[in-house]
Amino acid sequence: MQTLFSTDGVPQRDRFRLWRDICEDRLVPMAQQRLEGGAFQAVIEGCQVGSLGFTKFSLQNLHAATTSQMVRHPDNKTDRLFMSLVLTGSVKALQNDKSAVSTTGDFSIRDTNAPWTIEHSGYSEVLAIEIPRDKIESIIGPARHFAGLIVGRHLPVAALARSFLCDLARTADQLEPHSAERMAAVGVDLIAASIAERMAMESPKSLRGSLIVQRAKSYISANFSDPRIGPAEVASAAGVSLRQLQMLFRENGDNIAAWIWQRRLEMASRRLSDPGCSHLSLGELAFESGFLDQAHFSRRFRAHFGLSPRDYRHAALTRQA
Repeated sequence: MQTLFSTDGVPQRDRFRLWRDICEDRLVPMAQQRLEGGAFQAVIEGCQVGSLGFTKFSLQNLHAATTSQMVRHPDNKTDRLFMSLVLTGSVKALQNDKSAVSTTGDFSIRDTNAPWTIEHSGYSEVLAIEIPRDKIESIIGPARHFAGLIVGRHLPVAALARSFLCDLARTADQLEPHSAERMAAVGVDLIAASIAERMAMESPKSLRGSLIVQRAKSYISANFSDPRIGPAEVASAAGVSLRQLQMLFRENGDNIAAWIWQRRLEMASRRLSDPGCSHLSLGELAFESGFLDQAHFSRRFRAHFGLSPRDYRHAALTRQA
């Protein structure tokens, strides 16, 4: 990771102001306040891996918060979520009436559409990961259901996600663009699986629908390459009736059949953009993405992306050359 800011060598009178400016650039507009006097010391490091932005903050004794007014600020990244992974120390946080203390190895999600408060008492190191909102919410539903929940370090999938993401940040500068995007997609899947693992521990009935939808979407993600998979098969795998699953999808603003085709088209677009798949014919790529024939694939792809698969591949590979 590249060092973006360090208080070393910076006059004490300028340190906190520069820190605030870079924090807001990397995260969102927020109000920050030091908890005690003395010389302010901090470091910010960062890197980008595909669609994921990584920022490591090393700091101590700080209170930060966003307000309803800041949430509406034009510079607020409402199309993003932030995963906050504690590497060292502890962080107290509040969002959506969920108040908890994260310690080393825990993580939680900050929703940029709602106010939040965090407090670093003593020294802490935190890895903040900027994630496109749609990539998470398309899997497990609206962030309001899980933002603020502490995903504990003891949970098996969370431990796997933490290890992978830390390794990914360390090797960011060694990855080719197409490999970085692949690894970012794996990271998003692990984060979503970790959140789902944590949500399954909650008892309120209101979460049951979200968990059913997440189970259905996980089944789709694992099986969309099978052209026989449709809404009825997904409902059966999720353990509910087709009518009930359709209703739950509608509550999240989704449609089951459309969601299946969206996953197939996304996979096809990734493979068309991947130099490692350039040897595949369009027919092979269509079949492996869950389409019965190339003509159907081409019609669907053009309607969604505005280009034929052949033209899309040519444009994507030309940009990477």
